[in-house]
Amino acid sequence: MNRLAGLIVCSALVACSPTPHDGADSARQATDRSAPISPAGPFIRVVGTVQDGGLPHIACTCERCERARYDPEHRRLVASLAIVLPESESVFLIDATPDVGPQLQLLADVRDAPAGRVDRAPVDGIFLTHAHVGHYLGLALFGYEAVHTVDMPVYGTARMLDFLRGNGPWNLLVERGNIELRELSPGGVVELGEGVTVEALAVPHRDEYTDTVGFLISGPNRRIFYVPDTDSWLAWQPPIEELLATVDLGIVDGTFFSADELPGRSIEAIGHPLIADSLERLTPIVEAGTRVAFTHFNHSNPVLDLDSTARARVEQLGFELLDDGDEIEL
Repeated sequence: MNRLAGLIVCSALVACSPTPHDGADSARQATDRSAPISPAGPFIRVVGTVQDGGLPHIACTCERCERARYDPEHRRLVASLAIVLPESESVFLIDATPDVGPQLQLLADVRDAPAGRVDRAPVDGIFLTHAHVGHYLGLALFGYEAVHTVDMPVYGTARMLDFLRGNGPWNLLVERGNIELRELSPGGVVELGEGVTVEALAVPHRDEYTDTVGFLISGPNRRIFYVPDTDSWLAWQPPIEELLATVDLGIVDGTFFSADELPGRSIEAIGHPLIADSLERLTPIVEAGTRVAFTHFNHSNPVLDLDSTARARVEQLGFELLDDGDEIEL
């Protein structure tokens, strides 16, 4: 059983929880499911690692998607992180994906929820990176027709929040008080408690509706930069290496491994750095001691196959590939 399938079973039975990452090993870590575990301090739980269309990808019948469609071992949820503060049992999501339902289920072991009824406050806040479908559509499920939260904090840039206020159905969440919009400009910092802060940093990307940010998450023991969506590293000024040199772990856009993955579509027009290019460019940073892990994999990406040469190359060079359910201590 893979970690995603195992976590869903554990959350449903309330019988086990993942072991938190100790910060010394790879982000991927075996889970001890013999008894519930209380993490010693704040941590990140990875609750999704694939591109907006999911795995299996909607309307795709390729071998990889068909395998995931019929075998839970191979399924993955859309890219998202949860920041967990154990002392206060607070949970914050980065992005509200179309998979937010099962993602909340993956967090059932880290907080108390009311028994026998809908939890009207399943998270303590949501940070939005931008308005592409895999990153904000799940916000609608916190509205009147589903969870029906009350004043749930939603953090975003001025353009992101204006987009929510000015377009349905998101404006109804604002008008009905389901969400409380909190502006977070690039460079702005939010203190979550227990020594954890979140800072928004501007990211170059396709900004059809809103601008895009990544998040610098700082805890008592380490700093992590999360950027699931970006244009080529060539668009970064100052260079991405300067930022990664200041953190312990960079979780970066790994949507495509190479340019030949989508026949009939231009990956350059879609706008993402290729893993193959990132390996060449960022190897000096990894050799200098910064961990770099990839996420936001498209269903076409060969690193999703455990026995692929692409995956082996990534790991041989000292990079990491996030899996759903991974944990990283803050």
